[in-house]
Amino acid sequence: MNTAEDYLSGQVLLIDKPLHWTSFQAVNKLRWEIRRALNIKKIKVGHAGTLDPLATGLLVICTGKMTKQIDTFQGQIKEYTGTFVLGCTTPSFDLETEIDQTYPTEHLTEQLIKNATSQFIGDINQYPPVFSAIKKDGKRLYEFARAGEDVEIKSRKVNISEFEITKIDGLNIDFRVVCSKGTYIRSLAHDFGKALNSGAHLSALRRTKIGNFNVIDALSPEKFIEQLPSE
Repeated sequence: MNTAEDYLSGQVLLIDKPLHWTSFQAVNKLRWEIRRALNIKKIKVGHAGTLDPLATGLLVICTGKMTKQIDTFQGQIKEYTGTFVLGCTTPSFDLETEIDQTYPTEHLTEQLIKNATSQFIGDINQYPPVFSAIKKDGKRLYEFARAGEDVEIKSRKVNISEFEITKIDGLNIDFRVVCSKGTYIRSLAHDFGKALNSGAHLSALRRTKIGNFNVIDALSPEKFIEQLPSE
């Protein structure tokens, strides 16, 4: 069992973030529980890469002096699994907002869907979703989006080293992606729909790896808290 000194010296915690939690909530919860359980007045705690509330999976959380390594962990390759829904889009590119447009799907075949992944392998230019936390002119993009304001978004270069379709169930497409820092899987869903001359949005997302860290080694917040000393 880790001591107060261990957490202050620095620990890397692998947490399986639950659905609907923000990454900020997860960090705050663990910081509060560590301080309470070990009677620590003040401790630095941070995460190495945000997960959207509608995503689950691996959150690398650093404590104490290990927070200095956050930038290193953030820059590592990431793996995701999830589901695209073909034939319709949403403004946020996921389930945060309602479907705004529908598209034809009669022309889609299993082979067409699987072949389309090749267009996204390697370095690609990607536009982040307008419903994202990227800052422009001192405001988050999602603040502009929720206020109904138009904003110019610049594309950014990202790298996708692996992109495979793992299951096709009607218009629900399961996938696995290995990609660089800064890749938006929501944007990949949107662009994948366009590549198929249809539409698509992200309906489920799970981060499974960051560098050598794997979600199979992660604990839920509840399980982690159970391991802390009790009063």
